[in-house]
Amino acid sequence: MMRLLFLYASFLICFTACSKTQSPSTEKKLITEKVNQLYSQYGKSNDMIYNQPIPDELFSPELKKALEKAINTSKTDIEKVKNSSHPDEKPLIFEGAIFSSLYEGYTHYTIKNIIIHDKTAKALVQFEYDMTSPKVLWTDTLQLIDTEKGWKIDNIVFDSIGSSKDLKTSLNDFIQYARQ
Repeated sequence: MMRLLFLYASFLICFTACSKTQSPSTEKKLITEKVNQLYSQYGKSNDMIYNQPIPDELFSPELKKALEKAINTSKTDIEKVKNSSHPDEKPLIFEGAIFSSLYEGYTHYTIKNIIIHDKTAKALVQFEYDMTSPKVLWTDTLQLIDTEKGWKIDNIVFDSIGSSKDLKTSLNDFIQYARQ
């Protein structure tokens, strides 16, 4: 009887200690940190995407690859125009807030809801742009995936106020336009 009790207690301790699952509130906290990292690092200006490497810990491998390809496409076009016979022409650059539906960007944001389903999550982020009257409100949906190295942003589905459907499509369209 004592051995059986010891065996059950050992199993329970091992199961509890070895379990990788975290509570939903912990997962939501980790996702909130990713959203805040994105908008504190890239929210106010597109200059940041040109001036520093795209972080592995923030974006999924697929989205990181698309961002890097679009950035390299833009940098190549900037150099091409600079070295051309018409250096005053406008090169292909990221204009407007690429991580937000509204071209002008936002003045404030609030995470309204986080929905977790297995290894994916959606963070509904409400934005406000109050530099005009009336102020503009919209909600974008960040799609995240849970990887071995934590939650990563995999895409952003834009609200209907913008001209793009989502970030990945927008990046791919940018790259395709550069090839024309």
